[in-house]
Amino acid sequence: MKTLFIDRDGVINKDPGGWTRHEYVTELKDFHFLPGAIEALALLNRNRVQVIVVSNQAGINKGFFTKDRLNEITSTMLAEIKKGGGNISEVFYCPHTNEDNCKCRKPKPGMLEAAIRKYSVTARDTYMIGDGEMDILAGRLAGLSTILVLSGKTDMNGMKAWKVKPDYIFKDFLEAVKWLLVKERRKTERSRRREKEGRKR
Repeated sequence: MKTLFIDRDGVINKDPGGWTRHEYVTELKDFHFLPGAIEALALLNRNRVQVIVVSNQAGINKGFFTKDRLNEITSTMLAEIKKGGGNISEVFYCPHTNEDNCKCRKPKPGMLEAAIRKYSVTARDTYMIGDGEMDILAGRLAGLSTILVLSGKTDMNGMKAWKVKPDYIFKDFLEAVKWLLVKERRKTERSRRREKEGRKR
């Protein structure tokens, strides 16, 4: 696993639904890192896993905030993550609404497909982590394995009605990352054992 795709709201920061004015992070005071998120990103960075964010931000085209404001929020987020030892290679945002009928708004896989092409990612070896149905659908359409975290807009009851279920479910981003890193370590160890056995024959 060299690359990991993640949603933003509900994975890295507190989902803005239900407590912000427009249910979007429209200014810096609305952005709050979730517990363990910076630690998770630092762990991924130490293990040389590239992280790419893919996030719907229709509040731009709805007129709730501007691209400049989003860039300001993003720059502050990235600086704090770097200060904590983590890194995000790139942030892909879709500013469109459903009515715009774009190719990038999740659950369509356009942002993921663009990132996969740009970074030469092998989809079958990669995961999409998100907190909602749109993340899981987009990940599945892009050929990725999918992980739902319960730190955002979805709980187990809400997920029951989904037609497409996630491959894995975890409490939050940090728990998912720890599991992924152990899984990859075991995979590497098995591969090394097979190589050793092959040389002995």
